[in-house]
Amino acid sequence: QICKPKITPEPKKELTMKIIVAGAHGQIAMLLHPLLVSNGHEVSGIIRNPDHADDLVRAGAQPVLCDMEKETDLSDAVRDADAVVFAAGAGPGSGAARKKTVDRDGAIKLIEACHKRRIRRYVMISAMRLDEPRGDEVFRAYLKAKSEAEQALRESGLDYTILRPGRLTDDLPSGRVALGRDLPSDEISRADVAEMIAEVLEWPECIGQEWDLTRGNERYDAAIRKATGMPDAPPDFY
Repeated sequence: QICKPKITPEPKKELTMKIIVAGAHGQIAMLLHPLLVSNGHEVSGIIRNPDHADDLVRAGAQPVLCDMEKETDLSDAVRDADAVVFAAGAGPGSGAARKKTVDRDGAIKLIEACHKRRIRRYVMISAMRLDEPRGDEVFRAYLKAKSEAEQALRESGLDYTILRPGRLTDDLPSGRVALGRDLPSDEISRADVAEMIAEVLEWPECIGQEWDLTRGNERYDAAIRKATGMPDAPPDFY
């Protein structure tokens, strides 16, 4: 009798999804759109500036015009999505007030829209070390806004994943990351962050998880296996 080696099965992948990206013209989001499309998903992106629409189309995403700061109800913008990605942020140069209206309130409005539209899956891009007050008044407002947005998502009852990247760079994707709780401060490319967002959307095991994300030595899927406690893939998996 021939004994066959035990093969660790591939994770159960989600079916093709309709995915809405909030903050869709941001640098990470613009890298994310073509990755989601290449995975077979239908991608739409929320933008407030109509001049950005052509950029989204070229990246493979359908533009949805909506000013998340002004609108109180985002349910028309998310439509019949299966999943949402919150990649919005007030950005550098903005004051403390916009950290609240974009980074916090925008995320909460998206949570409310998910409830209204019965959308379960929510992936949030946050930041590391939110519980360590530092920097000037504006940066502290940013940390507070992100922390309160995270807490709202935790309490939402949605199928969430929170990714907290380190210092962002414009390097090419390395294909290797570190993923886990309470990682040392480090940098990571925006391209690797986009790759990891696309990856976690494919793994149901990532639901309910909150991770720091920096450069590292693990392949994207191997980092997820390690962080979730799943068995390693067999040597010939790659």
